[in-house]
Amino acid sequence: MPFLIEEKFVVAVASSALFNLEESDRVFQEKGEEEYRKYQFANEQAVLEPGVAFPLIKRLLMLNSHDPSDQPVEVVLLSRNDPETGLRVFKSIEHYGLSITRAAFVAGSNPFNYMEAFNASLFLSANLDDVRAAVSKGLPAARVFPTEFVDNEEELELRIAFDFDGIIADDSSEGIYQELGMQRFHENERQKASEVLPPGPLIKFFQEVARLQRREWEKKQQDTSYTPRVRIAIATARNAPAHERVVTTLRSYGIRVDEAFFLGGIDKGRVLKVFRPHIFFDDQVGHIEGVSSISPSAHVPFGVTNLE
Repeated sequence: MPFLIEEKFVVAVASSALFNLEESDRVFQEKGEEEYRKYQFANEQAVLEPGVAFPLIKRLLMLNSHDPSDQPVEVVLLSRNDPETGLRVFKSIEHYGLSITRAAFVAGSNPFNYMEAFNASLFLSANLDDVRAAVSKGLPAARVFPTEFVDNEEELELRIAFDFDGIIADDSSEGIYQELGMQRFHENERQKASEVLPPGPLIKFFQEVARLQRREWEKKQQDTSYTPRVRIAIATARNAPAHERVVTTLRSYGIRVDEAFFLGGIDKGRVLKVFRPHIFFDDQVGHIEGVSSISPSAHVPFGVTNLE
């Protein structure tokens, strides 16, 4: 019987996001492919250190139960390696007890080409070129940034934070701000407060996370002693009166976020330092650079703020 991947919440992750591959990449860049292959073979038994996406992936997989019929999350490895050089990654996956069993090794090709085949709602990678190319094709992808975040490995709760414009919604309102300024932006948002914004690049992923969140709430209703393990936050530079359109858009999707921060220019790191997300998504590199040291963060190179 075929595995029904279309019924799963699937996240595709590159080995560069799941593990710290700085040394391996250095060998490849400085010495070439053949020396890289020799290096990986010689270090095949050496366990890789966790990467930026590791806390997120670990907790997503922990939401699966031991019951085969109650495993909503699937994580797929999409790798530029070939199967031989990628063996070290799978050995590290096994070492950490991550239930990742499916992968595509494409030997230097574009791994994101297989996102739709695996029903992936997100592709995480440290490779900027791959992420840009994926987003240009309309695929949901994000580039992880180095972080100094220290994971509390005993903690079961999964926390994910999102920017709003250019992530959950499209960047049509952001375009008005960039072209016409703050006053016209606020006028536009006040006039269209009851209008739902078009979907952004990570809307499918956002909806899938919200579905996991609802499952956790349902467990709480069935067992009052149960502590829900998924929390969602919005951290946006919007403030009143532009906040109402955010609520209108979220309500149209039937999604309730746990925390929302309408910051109006306040540094997002001030609230994310308290919320401590296991990943934060934003479409502006400047915002990511400001918080990546304190929180695992990923940049989505989408829309007007990323025009070259």
